[in-house]
Amino acid sequence: MTLSIPTEPIPLECDVDGAVRVRGSRVTLDTIVAAFSEGATAEEIAQQYPSLDLGDVYAVIAFYLRHRAEVVSYLEERRVLGEAARRQNESRCDPTGVRDRLMARRRTRE
Repeated sequence: MTLSIPTEPIPLECDVDGAVRVRGSRVTLDTIVAAFSEGATAEEIAQQYPSLDLGDVYAVIAFYLRHRAEVVSYLEERRVLGEAARRQNESRCDPTGVRDRLMARRRTRE
């Protein structure tokens, strides 16, 4: 008897904004890599995100381990883009005192 070893695609896809997500979920590659880097096991990650299949979590971790340089480069690019978006948003609306303003509005409605 011979064992048939099928080639399966990596369960990752890129959304319209350029974020890489686990196929069929909203969970990003960033999320899985961060959890794994912090010591979470594949089982713990799948438990934390019920929309993920355990096999897909293992496949994503294997992809990360085999393509670490490319994934780290992608994560750094996403971090830089996120920082730029944060600065742009803050330039349009100063975040200083937001909580105080929201609490004041809440008090006036009560």
